[in-house]
Amino acid sequence: MVLQKDSEVPFFGEADPGVNLTITTSWDFKNYKTKVSKEGTFEVTLHTPDYGGPYEIAIQQHDEVTTLKNILIGEVWLCSGQSNMEMPLEGWGKVQNYEEEIANANYPEIRLLQVAQVNAVSPVDTLSLANEGWQECSPKTIPEFSSTAYFFAREIYKTKQIPIGVIHSSWGGTVIEAWTSAGALHTIQDFDRDITALNATEAEIQVYNQENATKLENWHQQIAAVDEGYENDNPVWSQKMHNDWKSIALPGYFDLDDTSELFKFDGVVWFQKEINLTREEASAQTLLHFYADDIDKVWINGEFIGETDGYQIERKYQIPTGVLKPGVNLITIKVFDGVGGGGVYGDSEDFYLQCNDTKKLLGGNWKYKIGVSLDKVPPYPYIPMFQNRPTVLFNAMIHPILKFPFKGVIWYQGESNAQRAAQYKKLFPLLIKDWRKQFNNPKMPFYFVQLANYRSVKEQPAPSAWAELRDAQFITLKKVSNTGMAVAIDIGDAIDIHPKNKQEVGRRLALIALANVYGEDIAYAGPMINGYKKLGKNIVVSFEYSEGLIVKDGEELKGFQIAGPDKKFYWADAIIKGGKVVVSSSKVPNPVSVRYGWADNPEVNLYNGAGLPASPFKTDSWKGITLDHLN
Repeated sequence: MVLQKDSEVPFFGEADPGVNLTITTSWDFKNYKTKVSKEGTFEVTLHTPDYGGPYEIAIQQHDEVTTLKNILIGEVWLCSGQSNMEMPLEGWGKVQNYEEEIANANYPEIRLLQVAQVNAVSPVDTLSLANEGWQECSPKTIPEFSSTAYFFAREIYKTKQIPIGVIHSSWGGTVIEAWTSAGALHTIQDFDRDITALNATEAEIQVYNQENATKLENWHQQIAAVDEGYENDNPVWSQKMHNDWKSIALPGYFDLDDTSELFKFDGVVWFQKEINLTREEASAQTLLHFYADDIDKVWINGEFIGETDGYQIERKYQIPTGVLKPGVNLITIKVFDGVGGGGVYGDSEDFYLQCNDTKKLLGGNWKYKIGVSLDKVPPYPYIPMFQNRPTVLFNAMIHPILKFPFKGVIWYQGESNAQRAAQYKKLFPLLIKDWRKQFNNPKMPFYFVQLANYRSVKEQPAPSAWAELRDAQFITLKKVSNTGMAVAIDIGDAIDIHPKNKQEVGRRLALIALANVYGEDIAYAGPMINGYKKLGKNIVVSFEYSEGLIVKDGEELKGFQIAGPDKKFYWADAIIKGGKVVVSSSKVPNPVSVRYGWADNPEVNLYNGAGLPASPFKTDSWKGITLDHLN
């Protein structure tokens, strides 16, 4: 293991009640004597020295001695968040050059501790661990460990040559309120109802679940109300073949082709295909079989057949007698996709119409049309479930290590809160202050990753929930002391929410720590806005961390947009002048606001001389598109 240097480290465990223990540390050969409580627990406080090791801790009970070996004294960092923190070097992550990175991961003075993914409705004291506890960093132990945590630790180790312990406690797809204590969340009251439900009676839980079901049903009704496939609740698109629709190959996820209008699409898509049946086939017992993601409804010859909710559920629809007819038959499938891949998916042999013992494969060319995009409706209602319930990850994966001294925290999370980015402005500072209070370390360094670029590039300026989440992170950086933000707006991936260049993510986090914790005289942040001024038809923006301000890989600055009092944004002309950026547009004679990098996946190229990118920003306080309250 690694213990935090120059610290008071609690050393606790279980033993036979009433037994006298002597605990001896080899770095100072000091004896700590204690008596095991009647409940069978003990605890002493060890005083750790400066960097060093390996050391031993001996525990003597009567004449029996248990010795813990290979203990280093160094710096211990807590690494937490959602999937971009969880993403391993190999496994489902596969960072760039992962085979080479794994082969070269021989750092015995970097130690790894993997916390198991569990949740709890109330705080627990025992930590659930994976991999039987602490491990030395090696090609054998690193493949399934957090790549961001590893590359962060490696950069510090290479520079400082000190033992580093990284405790990784994260869970993909999780929201920030799941990582926050109940006491902290109660101060803002946004989650009181959901926290109460964690320990509610069965009757109270039934009421709570019914309320959530009603919220979800109302949301789907809002979608149906604007779905072009309906007229007055009548599914008109199911009643005739539309040969003028576009073509698509099924089975297959409809939103993975970056040349298609459905690329990264979330919403409702209707599919149609005509099939010919003989008289015997039309009169047979018939089953329609396929897989869909997330929710589907099926009509045949205009008759409603059924619906299924859930992307992992096999669809098996029995066709009622009389629906099919000899000759041409029309199959219409409406698919709702809320997030990730969507469509009729699977192997071609799993998509068929079975007439008695005969299978008619349905794969191939289908017609499709968009019914409604989720951009046209309010965001998905807030319904916390499983590991995303408020407090449950703090209770199980953070509370058990509150006694443990850390040098600091690195954090990569926010994707799952993007649709509530306005609320994140209070949730993120709340979590940082909460953890510092809970760890009894009010100045504990807390360094985080601003969300990377993701999704398709927009041709024109447009609202963006991800941009608002990045802004919430930037505001937190400015409001909360002893924080640092690694900007990742240039190392994301349009089609992968888990970008592969985790080496640079870890390096940028490490730069912040090396400068602010370890005293290295290095640049650690890219340009960040610290003021602006209107000069006629121009807005002049000034930055901190702007030494050597440059345009990277091009002659023209990209990513700036400007608006007048009408709040309509246009792409702007921008030039570097005197260490500042002058922004203007012939379409905006009276500018009042400038934004930079304000998109899911902006094209940006403003850097400083250290090669670090500028953080996205906005100068206005206009209301965004994300909710500032729960649904």
